[in-house]
Amino acid sequence: MTESTWQLLLDSLWPLLDGAIRGTIPLALASFAIGLVLALGLALMRLSKRPWLSGIARGYISIVRGTPLLVQLFVIFYGLPSIGVVIDPWPSAVVAFSLNVGGYAAEVIRAAILSVPKGQWEAAYMVGMSHRRALGRIILPQAARVSVPPLSNTFISLVKDTSLASLILVTELFRQAQEIAAFSQEFMLLYLEAALVYWVICLALSSAQGLLEKRLDRYVAH
Repeated sequence: MTESTWQLLLDSLWPLLDGAIRGTIPLALASFAIGLVLALGLALMRLSKRPWLSGIARGYISIVRGTPLLVQLFVIFYGLPSIGVVIDPWPSAVVAFSLNVGGYAAEVIRAAILSVPKGQWEAAYMVGMSHRRALGRIILPQAARVSVPPLSNTFISLVKDTSLASLILVTELFRQAQEIAAFSQEFMLLYLEAALVYWVICLALSSAQGLLEKRLDRYVAH
């Protein structure tokens, strides 16, 4: 590569990192946090003995998992204004990503809850715990450990999916790469640099996931 090419890479590195720090990572964190709360509610609804509650959760999860994330994002940002509901780009992205995470993570949490032995429920009832208290103090903490690997993978996928927010004018990592590429006409170079930044972020998150799993594994009898 020529000296000017290297200079372009160096000059564009900070704007890309700034887009990741100010846009990509906060967007992913906010969406994941809201999505987890939604997912827990959906998982409990799926496990409910009331058919109508379980049916609502099943329908929601089916719609989210059966439609592309990009379509969901466009429905919220471009579709809702046609019925008088206008949401700014960043909140639109948070809503779309949160709803999507909720649909996928709900099944992860449900499976984690079901993986807890039934004897844990029985033991909780024997010491006088109500169903809600047993769920909060006994079942969910155990389910949380089981769900860490798949939920971590969901978060890593979400970090990459935030690049779709550039299509609704959210300033994040990929949007910064698009703007610099359009100005410099070095599309391949800038997109590869953006891909490298995403890869480094995901490597860091994967390492953090491994450390968290090891820490949680210390509390499990072998």
